[in-house]
Formats: sequence, C-alpha cells, structure tokens
Amino acid sequence: MKPRHVRPALAHLRRCDPVLAQVIERVGPCRLELRTEGTHFHALLRSVLFQQLSGGAARTIHERLRALYGGRDPTPAELLATDEAALRAAGISRQKQTYLRDLAAHVADGRIDLERIDVLDDEAIVERLTRVKGVGEWTVQMFLLFRLGRPDVLPCADLGVQKAIQRAWGLPALPRPKEVAAIGTPWRPFASVASWYLWRSLEVVTPG
Repeated sequence: MKPRHVRPALAHLRRCDPVLAQVIERVGPCRLELRTEGTHFHALLRSVLFQQLSGGAARTIHERLRALYGGRDPTPAELLATDEAALRAAGISRQKQTYLRDLAAHVADGRIDLERIDVLDDEAIVERLTRVKGVGEWTVQMFLLFRLGRPDVLPCADLGVQKAIQRAWGLPALPRPKEVAAIGTPWRPFASVASWYLWRSLEVVTPG
C-alpha cells in the first residue's frame, strides 16, 4: 500500500459502503504506515515475540533479546546458536523459544526464502509462513498489511475489526469471521485501508 494508492482506495471505500464512509469521516486522514525497520525476519520475530503479551512487557523482553546481540536483532543463525538459558533469562518462555527457533530454522535452511517472499501472492505467503510453529493466519495478515503493504488484507478473526464493525453497523453481537468477510466484500481490493480505519475508529469517541 503505497501513499499514491490511498486516494483511490478512499474513493472506492466511500463510494461502495456508506457506513464505512461515515467511519472514514469520523477518523480523518489515513495515516497507515508500514514497518520498514530491519529485515522481514526481524519483523516476524517481533510479531511472534509480542504474541499474548502486553505491549510494555513485550517491548522489555524484546530489548533484552536485542541486548544479547549488542543492541540489535539476531540473524537466524545467531538465534539458533543462542543458549536456551540465555533466552530464558531474557524473559522468553520455553514455548516461545520453540516458535522463534522454528522460524529461524525455516529461514536458515531455505524452507522459507524471505528475500523473495514479496513475489508471492497473499494466499501463498499465508500458506508458506503458517508452516512455522506459532505463526498463525492473523500474524501473517499483520505481516502482509504492515510489512509488505499488501492492499487487500481483511483479518476477519481480528477482535478489533469485529468490535469496530459491531459498533459502526449497530450489530447486537460481535460478527463472526464469515459475517466480517461478507460485510467487507465490497471493500476489495482495498480492504487493508478499511481495516486500518476500523481499528482507528475504536479510538474515536462517538458524540452523544
């Protein structure tokens, strides 16, 4: 999702869905920014590390991990060579270590070529990356949206997206993933911008 794509995305979303158009109006300008620092491996490592942790706790553990390598993220080979006790002392659980090592192993031995993953379509990337232990569809969708900038990502099982749709559409209960997919069908091929607006809408106080 390049900056030049945002304007046609907004025009399409406003035209195809009057409820989403109101959400866009309340939230204001689109400030969707990609996470460009580090490598694709580092982005996935961070995503796995942050799973099921509060933001503050995850950032502390991440900094402790980086401290093991001179204040930077490790390469796959470096992570695989790191002693379990050192990772545990950094605050990384045994289960989370298994996930991180499996990710590193997939990249190190070439089962996943992150250098060329950009050439694959979204479905192929989801299929490839979810082979890694601890990497589910949601994690890959966040990678597609915020790392690769893919324009048509709609994380139907995301609680924030579901809450935002319930609120904006006045639904009596949280929509199921199939309902989210149905509501979001008109947004394609710009579902990523719609998703961003739904998340941000939860931060906007509704008048009255």
